[in-house]
Amino acid sequence: MTMKQRMIHGALLLLSLLLVAQPVHAETLQSSSYRFEESAIGKNGLFDASSTNFQARSATGDIAIGNSASANFQVDSGTHTSPDPALTFTVTGANVNFGSFSSAATTTASATFSVVNYTTWGYVVQIIGTTPANGSHTIPGMGTTAIAQPGVEQFGVNLVANTSPSSFGANPNNGQFGFGQAATNYDTPNEFRFVSGETIASAPQNSGQTNYTMSYIVNVGTLTPGGIYSADQTLIVVGTY
Repeated sequence: MTMKQRMIHGALLLLSLLLVAQPVHAETLQSSSYRFEESAIGKNGLFDASSTNFQARSATGDIAIGNSASANFQVDSGTHTSPDPALTFTVTGANVNFGSFSSAATTTASATFSVVNYTTWGYVVQIIGTTPANGSHTIPGMGTTAIAQPGVEQFGVNLVANTSPSSFGANPNNGQFGFGQAATNYDTPNEFRFVSGETIASAPQNSGQTNYTMSYIVNVGTLTPGGIYSADQTLIVVGTY
C-alpha cells in the first residue's frame, strides 16, 4: 500500500468514527519522543504525561497566560493580541444646532465623541476652532471658567453633567476599563470655558472606550446683531507615552 493510499484510508476511518455512535477504544497516544499514559477530552480532563523531551499537565480551573518553554518544547498560553499601539477616535454626534438665541435665557446644545486607546499609555484631547460668528460680529469665548450669564455675550463648553442653566450634558462614561476624564477647567458642573488649543479631556493610562459629551452654552445681549451664526471646531486626539 502506498503512502497516498494509507492517507485516504485514514480519512475514511475517521469519517466512520464520526458517523457511527459506538464505543471506541483508542490506542495509547505515543511516538518516538512522547507517550500519554492517560488521556481525556473535555474540560474536566486531568493528565500528567512526560518523556525525555516532552511534558504536559492540565487541571480544571487553571488559568495560565504567558510562555512556557524548555530546550525542546514551547507553549504560549492566553489570547494573542498585537503589541502595536492603537488609538481610536470617533465623533458620534458632530452637528450642533442651537436654534434661536435669546438675551433672556442661555441657549444650550451637546455633541458627543468617544476614544479608545491600547498600549499608548494615555491620550489628550484638544479643541481648536472658532466661536459663533455672523459676518464680522463674533460671540467671545469664555477665557475664564465661569457660570452662564444671560444677557452677556459668551460661548463656552464643558464635559460634565450640568443642572444649570438647565439639566443637560453628561459625565464621561467609561463603561468597563475606561480611564478617560474631563480636563481641568472643563470638569466643573455648571461652569464653562472655551480657549482654542486647550486640552479638554485626557486618560492617564491605557484605556477602554470612554464616551464624552460636550455641553455648549451661548448667551447673547440685547444689542447682539440678528442673523445666522456658525462656528467650526476640530478635536485633536494625541497618544501620550
